[in-house]
Amino acid sequence: MKLIIRPFFMAVLLCLGMATGYAQDFSSVKAIAQRRVPWLASHLKFSSLKADDGHDVFELSTDKQTVNIAASSASAASQGLGWYLKYYCNRSLSHMGDNLSAVKTLPDVKEKVRVSSPYQFRYALNYCTINYSMSFYTWTDWEKELDWMALNGVNLMLAPVGMEAVWQNALKKVGYSQAETLQFIPGPAFSAWWLMGNLEGWGGPVSQQHIDRQAKLQQRILKRMAELGIEPVMHGFYGMVPTTLKEKLKASTVPQNKWVGGFVRPDFLKPTDPWFGKLAAIYYDEMKKLYGKDLHFFGGDPFHEGGSSAGLDVSFAAQKIQQDMQASFPQSTWVLQGWGNNPSAKLLEGLDKQHALIIELFGENTSNYEKTKAYQGTPFIWSNVSNFGEKNGIYGRLERFATEVHKAKIGEYGQYLRGVGIIPEGIYNNPVAYDLMLELGWHQEKLDVANWLVAYQKYRYGKTDAQLEKAWQQLLATAYNSPAVYQEGPSESLLCARPALGIKTVSSWGTVTRNYDTLAFKDAVRSFNAAKADFKGSETYQVDRIDLVRQVLSNRSLSVYQQLSKAIEQKDKARFEQTGRQFLQLILQQDSLLANNQFFTVNRWLNQANAMAGKDPLERKNALKNAKSQITYWGGDYPKTDLRDYAHKEWNGLLGSLYLARWKAFMDCQRGLLNGKEVAFPDYFAMEKQWSRTAELYVPKPLSAQKLDELIDRILK
Repeated sequence: MKLIIRPFFMAVLLCLGMATGYAQDFSSVKAIAQRRVPWLASHLKFSSLKADDGHDVFELSTDKQTVNIAASSASAASQGLGWYLKYYCNRSLSHMGDNLSAVKTLPDVKEKVRVSSPYQFRYALNYCTINYSMSFYTWTDWEKELDWMALNGVNLMLAPVGMEAVWQNALKKVGYSQAETLQFIPGPAFSAWWLMGNLEGWGGPVSQQHIDRQAKLQQRILKRMAELGIEPVMHGFYGMVPTTLKEKLKASTVPQNKWVGGFVRPDFLKPTDPWFGKLAAIYYDEMKKLYGKDLHFFGGDPFHEGGSSAGLDVSFAAQKIQQDMQASFPQSTWVLQGWGNNPSAKLLEGLDKQHALIIELFGENTSNYEKTKAYQGTPFIWSNVSNFGEKNGIYGRLERFATEVHKAKIGEYGQYLRGVGIIPEGIYNNPVAYDLMLELGWHQEKLDVANWLVAYQKYRYGKTDAQLEKAWQQLLATAYNSPAVYQEGPSESLLCARPALGIKTVSSWGTVTRNYDTLAFKDAVRSFNAAKADFKGSETYQVDRIDLVRQVLSNRSLSVYQQLSKAIEQKDKARFEQTGRQFLQLILQQDSLLANNQFFTVNRWLNQANAMAGKDPLERKNALKNAKSQITYWGGDYPKTDLRDYAHKEWNGLLGSLYLARWKAFMDCQRGLLNGKEVAFPDYFAMEKQWSRTAELYVPKPLSAQKLDELIDRILK
């Protein structure tokens, strides 16, 4: 069945054709204010401003109770609005709580402020973010997301929603049945890894309603992005095809081996095969029908994370991919991920670099742009990942962000630096890291992070005080420091680990090591908590308070685990029982603590899955299975998968059920061994799969304010 949706590209063209109108009246930016800060909306006056040497610029001034924002684009005007909210009103929007209450008297801008971006682009999102954070987004979620992006000046954003419909329609054109197509399309929590060529079909089959719904959602997303001056990075055709294509069309393909979780990858269609150009043209034609012709950026990375290029002329493959892209979308730009060994030297040699852009992903740990001489002279964006799998953890190398961006700007390869960006695998964590990184896109000189943090506290919480300032400077010196060690995301919590002796990582590529002084960190949290009386009504303070105390308990779990392990190794039964009880009590304490804020509950995630799926019982069942499997064993049906617990969550509900059950089973097993009994080691994989198939939503049971204070005081003793 082919997707039938009212033609959309005319609406997109109309919207984009009105871009000049938006630049003149900035109605889309005023609409953000009406949605988020209605108390300010009627006081805003917008005007156009000439770009500063081709780069975005905005100016702020006030005239009595009128706030004047002059800007070179809708994106710059949105950033101007966000700047006024942050640095004059002490207000902000975020993923982890909002601080947007009305200001009684609008603050004056005493002298006109002019801010110019030194960069062409301020970029956002990782393919993985689309699933670890946004798998079950509805329009309400996306509307807030785009408002946040706009207020932070983002003007280029990855937008691969709704690609299921493009592939469905394209494959139908070459003879695929509905059933054959659905074997290729994954479930709602796994589309990112499908698009990256890592798997096919896992988490499916999806319904036609889901495919149609995602396409309609993407149409709304693209319309709003056009209004706000945010260019979408669509998903291009780069040779990824179903493994069944070689039989279906008798086409020549290169098998791509297995991805890390034991998944069979989609094949890579040989660029020399006549079907390559034909299929690219069909794919892009179907994209135009659904999403319009005025698209300028396309992602897609061949041979991503271990894919095979055996027998291929990789330089020719790059040329062919780009030629077909240009044939359908002239003057478009191919956006590639600078990750691991990609893009390879051979691929770079085949690029038309005037129509290519590299996202330097892992700036907090590596400097690939230096090693590759700016990817052989290709424009690039400096960005940071910071979070993998949306795992909880206070983390972000804030000083390195500021230092390395400035270094890249003034260094040997500065001529190729086109911007800065955030590319987290999950974005519901560490709002300070994303705010800082995107603001670097508006600073000509190196930013003083310590001073910036004082201003951050004011707009995050509405005000600051001596205790908060002390706490944040301690946080900068501990969990938010910039050690010269390799680390993929935050240090992991033992409470979430598959129980064993000698645990070094919870997920396959993480670490349980803390590269900071945990006692000094605990002192910082005590200072933060000491301000609680003055911030009772602050949602953002309460979110951060829970998160920081969560980290203290998470840190403590490492030392208790080490004591437990030592007791087992020394066959000390009494000490085993004592430390075992302590460890289980930590899990229960953490579960109880996190029940007091929605952002740390599995219930929020599962409710999102239900809301996205609607009332259809089969869709809801599959959505819940997708949601639960992603954060536990991940997939597929391979007990030794490297991906299990990759996206583990220190969340209420998950801690009190699966994680507690796993550790109890471990304790029972070890108790039996200490008592000389023959016992079977727990089958954690079976436990995880069983948990993923239940319908339980784990509704949290928050404590009273007094009981919560008492719990936090005990933890911080």
